[in-house]
Amino acid sequence: MSSFRQRSGTSRRTRDTSDLDARTRILDAAEELFAGGGYEATPTAEIARLAGVPKGLVFHYFSKKIDVLVALIDERTHVEESPEVEAVPGDAAGALSRLARRLPLSASPAMRRILFREVDTHGSVRERLGRLNSEIIRRARFALELALPTARGDAARLEVAAVTFAAVLLYQENLCQLTGHHIDPDAVAELIAHALG
Repeated sequence: MSSFRQRSGTSRRTRDTSDLDARTRILDAAEELFAGGGYEATPTAEIARLAGVPKGLVFHYFSKKIDVLVALIDERTHVEESPEVEAVPGDAAGALSRLARRLPLSASPAMRRILFREVDTHGSVRERLGRLNSEIIRRARFALELALPTARGDAARLEVAAVTFAAVLLYQENLCQLTGHHIDPDAVAELIAHALG
């Protein structure tokens, strides 16, 4: 009896691991396909085929195709936690540059394409992109407030500066893909600091 229990437990762990692996493969396939052809143009059967799983298994994990997109957005895009902002009074450019280096947006190039491609058609994507944008703006504004304590009274200018810097961090890869121009966040930090100075 104990031998049966032991084998049963091992089998269950193996099944749990393979289930997790199947779900990951489904999300990997969806990420590739949604980034390549778009959400609407991707049939669920194609996701299953690329993932190497039966179509029914896709619906085991995600009751509707939109749930696959929502899971991708929720699980594969976020602003990574970082230590407190390092800011030296009078050095706004340095504070923003350090923020850019220490605050990576965790999302593959494919996930960034999905975010920007689907933002106008799916509320969940728009909401997630809005949260990411708000978090980057909040951190940029905080960095500027620390670096420019005398500018705190000019909240409108600090907000515009933070929004501008957040746009650079969030959209730089898309802009580079569209135009071929790489934007250096350090150069933008210098420009913003000069404008605020």
